[in-house]
Amino acid sequence: MMFAAEKNSNSSGSTTLIAEGTTLTGDIDFNGNLEIEGTVVGNITSADESSRIRVLNSGSVIGDITVATIVINGSIRGELHAGELIKLAAKAVVQGSVNYKLIEIEKGAEVVGSFVYHQSPSNVTQFPADSKELSN
Repeated sequence: MMFAAEKNSNSSGSTTLIAEGTTLTGDIDFNGNLEIEGTVVGNITSADESSRIRVLNSGSVIGDITVATIVINGSIRGELHAGELIKLAAKAVVQGSVNYKLIEIEKGAEVVGSFVYHQSPSNVTQFPADSKELSN
């Protein structure tokens, strides 16, 4: 039960639950929290910077997910795009690329696809060798 402590996290907004045994077909755009125990066939997005999706052990998504915080312990067939954090728990199975700024992966998680790191804009300067290559 690794995610039990997260119930008290500082995510704001309401929680939408797609229960086990439910199949929802269509795109979802939400604010707050979305918990999936059933199946979603469609893309899931949230423009809310504090939004969070959790795909639990019984949950599955066939489609792309673009949400600030993504927690996976079920199966995904599609691209993951997290504005903040992706957590892949032990029973996570992802078929598709994982686009992240921060990532946490438990032993046992499976990814068939590529990991793409998206750096936050920062004040870090490039190495001199890099800037010479860019000026040529």
